Amino acid sequence: MLDSVIVFFSESSLWLLFSAGFLSATLLPGGSEVALVTTLETAHHPAVLLVAVATAGNTLGGMTNYLLGLWLPNRTYSQKRTHFAKNSHKALEWIHKYGYFALFFSWLPVIGDVLCLASGWLRMHFLPCLILIALGKSVRYSLLAALFYQMV
Repeated sequence: MLDSVIVFFSESSLWLLFSAGFLSATLLPGGSEVALVTTLETAHHPAVLLVAVATAGNTLGGMTNYLLGLWLPNRTYSQKRTHFAKNSHKALEWIHKYGYFALFFSWLPVIGDVLCLASGWLRMHFLPCLILIALGKSVRYSLLAALFYQMV
């Protein structure tokens, strides 16, 4: 089994796509959309595989934020209006209003990272978070691939 995983990722384009997806979903800046479009242009792999690799990396990055949120000790938040506090306040409002379904929008820039972090901070259950984060990210990459093929 491990051999097949190693062979699967032996192509550098898949590793780069996975890494770009992971890094862009953490609190670090990144552009996984550009990486996906670039690998779609090369046409060395089926689009379904590329969408799956990008989704896996981005979901793992989002779940990394979830795990980081578990380490945050205090679940009270200040109303201080810094840029991060404003986004975290908005993320908390979304989670309180929509519950787990807010995590479907974890693919959104800036607030998506905070949604994942807040879900861990609020000690939301791991499996529903994983499913909704993965679902939202897969829909985004699928739509991006579909748009790419319509424009080509």
